[in-house]
Amino acid sequence: MAELTLVEAVNLALAHEMTRDRDVLLLGEDIGVNGGVFRATNGLIARFGRERVVDTPLAEGAIAGVAIGMAAMGLKPVAEIQFSGFIYPCIDQMINHASRLRHRTRGRLTCPMVLRSPCGAGIHAPEHHSESPEAMFAHMPGLRVVAPSSPARAYGLLLAAIRDPDPVVFLEPTRLYRLFRQEVLDDGEALPLDACFVSREGRDATVVAWGAMLHEVMTAAELLEQEGIEIEVIDAATLKPLDFETILRSVEKTGRCVIVHEAPRTCGLGAEIAAQIGERALYSLLAPVKRVTGYDVVVPLSRLEMQYMPSVARIADAVRKVVEG
Repeated sequence: MAELTLVEAVNLALAHEMTRDRDVLLLGEDIGVNGGVFRATNGLIARFGRERVVDTPLAEGAIAGVAIGMAAMGLKPVAEIQFSGFIYPCIDQMINHASRLRHRTRGRLTCPMVLRSPCGAGIHAPEHHSESPEAMFAHMPGLRVVAPSSPARAYGLLLAAIRDPDPVVFLEPTRLYRLFRQEVLDDGEALPLDACFVSREGRDATVVAWGAMLHEVMTAAELLEQEGIEIEVIDAATLKPLDFETILRSVEKTGRCVIVHEAPRTCGLGAEIAAQIGERALYSLLAPVKRVTGYDVVVPLSRLEMQYMPSVARIADAVRKVVEG
């Protein structure tokens, strides 16, 4: 067992699956010789060769389209999009082909591909490099959307995504790539998809988050504990299909809920979670559901970037308000 960063855990999972299954191959911009812009694929071309680690032209739509064709023919491609801000040309391919292939062929063909992309703010990158498009992909029937929050979960969830017979969009929080290390055992054990994880148990309020925001939420939990407030932290992990049963059980226990995401507020996944709670657990609530999110603006540059993102202070304040309410 080694202590790895999240980006190292991604590399380990890719290497494990490529060793285990010769149908797994990688494609993307600069992923081979250069090892990827964040070095997520570092060293893999030397181990597995150019036929399985393919440097592509700068053409995101083509990357997704080629991956879909490979998947339809029985391969298991893992395509990397260099930044989530460049992922939008892939949407045509993912909506019209990847997500519909099983339905269109009445099950004769499937699309076992993974579309990986760094996402989120916090590294002071230029415009188009700091976006969080999870709600856009979660709206598409036929796609799974996964957002890991730690090295161990990145390893286990990426194994599961590669083994899944249907297309998975795997969004890796850029800010967490090298933020901390965690013990990761390269045992090939996948974590379950379509499941939330209870990262911390509590009695006073439920806080739902995913990806990089889980780090802020866990820090807020320690701060609130000093005030006598115990929050239950739910890591959504698989955002589509979302495990509402785990969230609802927690809300029924605590009576309060705060949802945290760094994507813009309007039509974000927090709104869907709040709606589900309102429909299915309204009479368990002791206070209105609150959302702590990014703002409805393009992610700003430089120092303003950190003001855009939900902070520990904003999260803690929202929890205090629902507890008081």
